[in-house]
Amino acid sequence: MAKILPRKDVVVIGLGWTGSIISNELCDEGLEVVALERGPWRDTASDFNIGIAPDELRYNSRLDLMLRPAQSTFTARNDATQTALPMRRFGTFHPGNGVGGAGVHWAGITWRWSEYDFRLRSHYTERYGAAAIPDDMTIQDWPFAYEELEPFYDSFEYLAGVSGKAGNLGGQKQDGGNPFEAPRKRDFPNPPMMQTFGPTLFAETATKMGYKPFPVPSSLLSRTYTNPLGVTIGQCTFCGFCTNYGCANYSKASAQTTVLPVLMRKPNFELRTLCEVLKINLDRSGKRATGVTYVDTSGEEWEQPADLVISCAFMLDNVRLFLLSGIGKPYDHGTGEGVIGRNFCYQMANQVVGFFDKDKYDFNLFIGGGATGMAIDEFNNDNFDHGPLGFLGGGSTRCTPIGAEPISKRPTPPGTPTWGSTWKRVMRDSYLSNLSVGCEASSYASRDNFLDLDPTYKDRLGRPLMRITFNFPENDVRMSAYCTGKVAEIVRNMGAHTIVQNPRTRPWSVLPYQSTHVVGGTATGSNPSNSAVNRYMQSWDVPNVFTVGANVFPQNSGYNPTGTVGALAFKAANAIRTLYLKSPGPLVQA
Repeated sequence: MAKILPRKDVVVIGLGWTGSIISNELCDEGLEVVALERGPWRDTASDFNIGIAPDELRYNSRLDLMLRPAQSTFTARNDATQTALPMRRFGTFHPGNGVGGAGVHWAGITWRWSEYDFRLRSHYTERYGAAAIPDDMTIQDWPFAYEELEPFYDSFEYLAGVSGKAGNLGGQKQDGGNPFEAPRKRDFPNPPMMQTFGPTLFAETATKMGYKPFPVPSSLLSRTYTNPLGVTIGQCTFCGFCTNYGCANYSKASAQTTVLPVLMRKPNFELRTLCEVLKINLDRSGKRATGVTYVDTSGEEWEQPADLVISCAFMLDNVRLFLLSGIGKPYDHGTGEGVIGRNFCYQMANQVVGFFDKDKYDFNLFIGGGATGMAIDEFNNDNFDHGPLGFLGGGSTRCTPIGAEPISKRPTPPGTPTWGSTWKRVMRDSYLSNLSVGCEASSYASRDNFLDLDPTYKDRLGRPLMRITFNFPENDVRMSAYCTGKVAEIVRNMGAHTIVQNPRTRPWSVLPYQSTHVVGGTATGSNPSNSAVNRYMQSWDVPNVFTVGANVFPQNSGYNPTGTVGALAFKAANAIRTLYLKSPGPLVQA
């Protein structure tokens, strides 16, 4: 029997980017907020200070900042005819573990999405006709336009101190910025990052080919910056230990470096770490949440009553909590009915590696950061004519050297022996003279890709694991091949003597790392028949439950999701403050 605790106004599940932003906003409204975090407390001084932060074995090989499969894992299969098996080690994506979540170890690339991303099905129908959208593709419009989200993008960018160059200020194109960018009210809070030789060469080559390169928008800071909460963030030092690592220099925006120093001091906020939420509790009607039940490290169960429940965990865990708690109708792959688990998508992470003459090219790849580089957008989303190509979608093409770590970076061109003196010589010669250019591309929803509870495998607490049924749709495979070919043309013109193309191909595998940009499962929409939450990220079925994360995306864009996730956190918090608290209940009538 769970022990019942004193009631709180709000319980927040997970204290990463979204949980921290929403907790801070609601504390400012005067509410009593408690956050429950499954993992441990993490801060720069104790968890990734300069003495331990650049430990590749600990953080990149052993994934110290990530969820332990023994805590919870997922089962996976490629289609509904297969038996899903558990992931014993996280390869394809890296869920964060502890305060800050995946925002601790992210790369820091921070995009706004295109205007038409938010009305994707309507846009493609208008431009190419309904027949251009494959029958199995279940993409859909968001329930609001880009213009409604713009001020919340701005809030997140100024909180994080994003470094970049505007490409579209109030509808006026700006030289040096992204010419395809949606209009923004003001420029980035900080100027672009300095560029190393690789991105500079990429930009020069792209310009000669008629493209318009621009600096990647980066939540690694180009200069010291104090955000609107009064928290000061440092300047990036290009240490090369960024993606998969915490930042020892206080230079990568995260909950730790932007929000938590303020939030943790507020008397109406309480954080409980190492507490895993088992379910969201509902009253007898099933239409109102009464709080949550969670378990601590001793195995003791506690019930935390609350007037408002906000699920801000990793997106797969948000979906799983809805399923475990009986919130919303689970998606039925056979009939296509139901919404919880529907429209699960990934991101098509494509790559081209060029090998250059070692006597002419020295890229110094040990210098880098997760979001330092140059990009082009000519082959992203619908910025090019898809009419004759037989697919939809595209990706952002960018050269962003993240740092060539000493253990894992062993670049050699095809045909090189895998051991011996020849391997050593070629690897040594290639280490500084190879360069990777990526294309992180869209992932469009398919009726055959979904999430549900596994009927066989359970976690250590006896709950069914989340089952992932996913394969790259044929549309996305064709898109991946096309975009990767375009990237290879640029790398060839940069001077590479050998080119290795790595487009995404079927079947999807859980083994190699791709990205942690998994989305969908509780999509936002204007109709409860094809969405789990409304325009404010409020559950259609249980109005005092909100969820914020990439799980509310109806599909994925050719842009990284974090900027949009941060904007959604501000949007949801604003709706709670200005609408819900004045009149608790559904904010949109079904």
